[in-house]
This record gives sequence, C-alpha cells and structure tokens, in this order.
Amino acid sequence: MADEIVATVVTIVNPLGIHLRPADLFARRANEFEATVEIVKGHERFDGKSVLSILTCAAVQGTQLTIQAHGPDAPKALAALVELVSQGFGEMEV
Repeated sequence: MADEIVATVVTIVNPLGIHLRPADLFARRANEFEATVEIVKGHERFDGKSVLSILTCAAVQGTQLTIQAHGPDAPKALAALVELVSQGFGEMEV
C-alpha cells in the first residue's frame, strides 16, 4: 500500500488562482507529509513541495489540476491538499 499512487482532479476556485500565498500554503501543507506530492497540468508535472515549482504551473481560476501523492501517508496528504484547494486557499468569502 505504501507504493500506491493516489490522485484526484481539483479545480482552482479562488479568484486570483495560484499566486505566491496559495503556492506557499500548498507547499507547507504538502511538506507536513512523507508522501511525494506532484501537481499535474496537462502533460507537465510540478513538485507539490516546492513553492517555485507550484508557481510555474500558472493555474488561474477555473484551471483543473491533478494532485498525485505517493508514499506511506499519501491518502492523508491528498485529502489535506484537496481540502485546501477546494476552500480556495482561505481566500473565498464565507
């Protein structure tokens, strides 16, 4: 089970997309886990634990990304990251 790759598709919902603050939040959350985390956009892959790499994916509002996690705590990492994205990185009005 440790070798299992878990993945899900998310849509960027916050109006400004992934800029520095959301990229930092994503990387910090991803680094809380042992699992390797990648963001996939089209045919490109980005390191989910690197702020700079996340920024280069240039994800605006409405962009669909696949978040993949691989490792012993991959399901927990994926769930935490999906929650962060679905809540608009805390930038959405409640």
